[in-house]
Amino acid sequence: MGTGQPLLHKRVYRIAAGMTRLQKRIILLAVDCLMVPAALALTMALLHNAAMPAGFFGVAPASLVLLCAAAAVASDMLGMPRIKLNAFEMRATLKAAVFAAILTAVLGVMNAAMGIALPGSAVVLFGILFFLLIWASRVAMLHILLWMYRVGQPKCRVLIYGAGTTGVQLAAALKSHETIDPVAFIDDNPALQSLTIAGLKVFPPTQIEQIVAERGVNRVLLAMPSVSWPKQAQIVRRLQKMNLDVHALPSFAQLVGEEALLDKFRPVVPGQLLGRGQLDAELPGTRAAYAGRTVLVSGAGGSIGSELCRQLLACRPKRLVLFEVSEIALYTLDMELRALAGEGPTEIVAVLGSVTDSRMARAVMATQGVEIVFHAAAYKHVPLVEDNPVAGLANNVLGTRTLADAAREAGVARFILISSDKAVRPRGIMGASKRLAEMVIQDMARRTTNTIFSIVRFGNVLGSSGSVIPLFQEQIARGGPVTVTHPDMTRFFMTITEAARLVLVVGSFTGAAAEGRTAVSGTVFVLDMGKPVKIVDLARQMIEASGYTVRDADHPDGDIAIEFIGLRPGEKLQEELLIGEGFLTTPHPKILHAREDCLSEIEIAAALRALRAAVATGDAEAAREAVRRWVPGYVPSGAAAAAASAEPAAAGARTPSRASVAHLSREVEVGSL
Repeated sequence: MGTGQPLLHKRVYRIAAGMTRLQKRIILLAVDCLMVPAALALTMALLHNAAMPAGFFGVAPASLVLLCAAAAVASDMLGMPRIKLNAFEMRATLKAAVFAAILTAVLGVMNAAMGIALPGSAVVLFGILFFLLIWASRVAMLHILLWMYRVGQPKCRVLIYGAGTTGVQLAAALKSHETIDPVAFIDDNPALQSLTIAGLKVFPPTQIEQIVAERGVNRVLLAMPSVSWPKQAQIVRRLQKMNLDVHALPSFAQLVGEEALLDKFRPVVPGQLLGRGQLDAELPGTRAAYAGRTVLVSGAGGSIGSELCRQLLACRPKRLVLFEVSEIALYTLDMELRALAGEGPTEIVAVLGSVTDSRMARAVMATQGVEIVFHAAAYKHVPLVEDNPVAGLANNVLGTRTLADAAREAGVARFILISSDKAVRPRGIMGASKRLAEMVIQDMARRTTNTIFSIVRFGNVLGSSGSVIPLFQEQIARGGPVTVTHPDMTRFFMTITEAARLVLVVGSFTGAAAEGRTAVSGTVFVLDMGKPVKIVDLARQMIEASGYTVRDADHPDGDIAIEFIGLRPGEKLQEELLIGEGFLTTPHPKILHAREDCLSEIEIAAALRALRAAVATGDAEAAREAVRRWVPGYVPSGAAAAAASAEPAAAGARTPSRASVAHLSREVEVGSL
């Protein structure tokens, strides 16, 4: 019996569900007709007295048949049988009221014309009862069918978070669903808590776990579309920690297009966060320096490398060699550049390999006839390189030497190393590796006449992989918090486009030198990047630019909080761009020439020998010891963290400003570059 009962209900439901639409309409029409004698019987029962006509229904059989026929015609004309049971809402209820009014009028006419002798109160009461019976019959049939279907069916019991308009509409929609059972509302508003809305009680968020345990809740539906996405994300994370499945719903106004369906988060244009003017879109002299030449870009698949390739392609070189160790990055860039090049004169050559492979480096230089090299390949993420010093130093230092040696042997005209402000008095292995790479290039420049070696040093690149903008955007999209290492941390910033353009301009300088003017090989070029930007201000700008507000002590109701997590290993509070004292000018007003010392040839040889030995044995401590010995100004990350708070802001914020250049005793003329 226990198992047969649900199966019987199922069979009845399947029979009902398998009926044609015409069969269902006939049944509903018959129910409407049956409600006529039922309403009359109830009327007689409620108003029974000596003055009432004889008979159970109070009318003659012929009159009853005529009234039922009138009911059938009126029901069909109003479309009552065509209204689905689960769609019997306000509009259908109004139709039922009109249906009852028509039938009441018919009964009144029959009462006067046919001498039925019903009192006026009976006619009015019939109309009221008939309306109630029509409405109740539809609701009863719907619930009977749902009950028959739900018996033995697994139910998804849900909590609705938000007892506002959307939540109430959602609860009304779900009550007629076959397998979803809304059990309660959750709302943060104390004024709504303990109330019963749409048949469901409203509970505070503190009782969620109790309700889930007691009522077997499977899912939470977040019906708060007017609340900002960061706050919704915070609620979602809190609910997910309870192992609840959470779904957020848009408002009904959003679904019909009255409001935007997407959240307020929108991309932030990196250039708007610089706090200074950007470089000109077109810089004179750059295109001619690369037209018809063969150019190799190492690390071509990276942020800087790929942008360099795009801008070089516009200069119409003869051949563009993409040297990259990542297969997917190389494939993606190769496909993009081939589409951009079209039928143009530039040949695209994709080379999959590492800059630490000397055999491949020499082969590429020779077979492709490389004339210009932009060395952008490097491991640059400070915490990762700090944890993996052997790999970082091998790639950034030994890889630079390997590629530079291959370029010199092949007679490459120009070699430009892309460096970082982290190379100045470094606090971590990444910065130290870049400073060692700079010194390797400076050493080779002293000993080479057929290749001009140059270095381009700049600050953080907005929008590059691992930079703060993608990180902050991801954190904002998750609803925060946005993490900043220290409230006083500052950085120099530039866009990817600016960085690539600067490197190309420097290449044009060295090109002019190589074509007969006095060459300044080994030069460190630095961009006038303006004032350093506080990272916490950048975070605040990005939150506000995304359409949200910052949550802090002064604004506890804000959307997204900024959280300070402390300096990571290898990080400095302030970065610098200059090791020595003073700058010299160049033909471009935003590019300056730094005068810096470097290690001697013997010292460079000893440093490289120590590094090679450490890499060969995988000895991380020996690699760190080589850095401590040979990189001037390097402070290990442990000591740097201890001294971070004492680091003077003035010493850490030197920038190549025009004011400092104005005090120099001499300038370098264009011809001397």
